Amino acid sequence: MDAAEFLRTPQGRRIAHHRRHGRGPGVVFLGGFRSDMTGSKALHLDAWAAAAGRAFLRFDYSGHGASSGTFEEGSIGDWAADAAAVLAALTEGPQVLVGSSMGGWIALLLARARPDRVAGLVGIAAAPDFTEDGYWAGMDEGARAALAARGFIDVPSDYAPAPYRITRRLIEDGRRHLVLRVPLAAPFPVRLLHGSADADVPVGWGLRLLDHLDGPDVRLTLVRGADHRFSDPACLQLITRTVEEIAP
Repeated sequence: MDAAEFLRTPQGRRIAHHRRHGRGPGVVFLGGFRSDMTGSKALHLDAWAAAAGRAFLRFDYSGHGASSGTFEEGSIGDWAADAAAVLAALTEGPQVLVGSSMGGWIALLLARARPDRVAGLVGIAAAPDFTEDGYWAGMDEGARAALAARGFIDVPSDYAPAPYRITRRLIEDGRRHLVLRVPLAAPFPVRLLHGSADADVPVGWGLRLLDHLDGPDVRLTLVRGADHRFSDPACLQLITRTVEEIAP
């Protein structure tokens, strides 16, 4: 695999990325919370793009993977700014945004800010507003008091041996970027993919997003038995078929 390149953002962060040139509309993969661009979905899409001659971009948010910074310093606003910088500097014309979990939220923020740069959006177990509706809503009074006093709490994760450190800044900044409390236009094709066995992002969240988006071509596909990773061979093939459907 070729070495990653780096983009210096207007905020001074170094964002690691892999860019594949090809025909448009290009595809931009937006990873999840504490994920990086070497995950199975990102690599599957990269291989598909290579075979199809399609432009493709995958990258690490700051504090993730090979990019600069630490995870605990970051927030939704920072990661959305990273994605906006990547979109502006490394792509041309409308793009298909493929957002996994938190990446679905980031994709929606990009689409809200720059709808002219979006040819379509694919959300994979999309988790908009998860800092508020997931972490904050799930905290008891003791946890909220600890967050206020210490500035962080540690939350166990099924995806890493060490717990995730959830900071007060992450929660507070998340509130400035909520997308489900205000109208959300989608003047481009949107495809939401969700597994029925997703234990991290409830299926109800997918239904809520489906109802919330205001657009002429918004669809939700539920896959029986698929979990939050959504990365078995059948799910990976569904992702690429979905991208091909909205951007042949």
